Amino acid sequence: MIRVQTADFDPGLELEQLRIQTDGQSGAVVSFTGLVRDLNDGHEIRQMTLEHYPGMTEKALRAIEQKAQARWSLAGTIIIHRVGPLQPNDRIVFVAAASTHRKDAFRACEFMIDTLKTDAPFWKKEATSAGTRWLSATEPDQPGQAD
Repeated sequence: MIRVQTADFDPGLELEQLRIQTDGQSGAVVSFTGLVRDLNDGHEIRQMTLEHYPGMTEKALRAIEQKAQARWSLAGTIIIHRVGPLQPNDRIVFVAAASTHRKDAFRACEFMIDTLKTDAPFWKKEATSAGTRWLSATEPDQPGQAD
């Protein structure tokens, strides 16, 4: 399941829906919830605004989800990404994978979050104590390089 939205989400509710959706097929559910940082490169973040290209973004997220499903044995997946203005500590992204065994769920979850950070068409603008700037993917964002 893929969603791009302005509204907040409830990770607990999303995990419960994934558990119900998999109907006893999974022995593990792994998730990641990303938050807007309050500091970046030593600057206080006042707000982050995310822009996207509707249609193109969902297509890219769907491709990431499909690659994970082809690579690992998964009972279900979720990718939710927020857009619009966000404040520090707001939830920004949620990724979850359900599988019979934990290794597939962990690997798929990590792959999806790492890949969407570099391949999904989102544009992030930070309003900081030093001014406003657009962000780009960094080395830790490359798949398999997460910190």
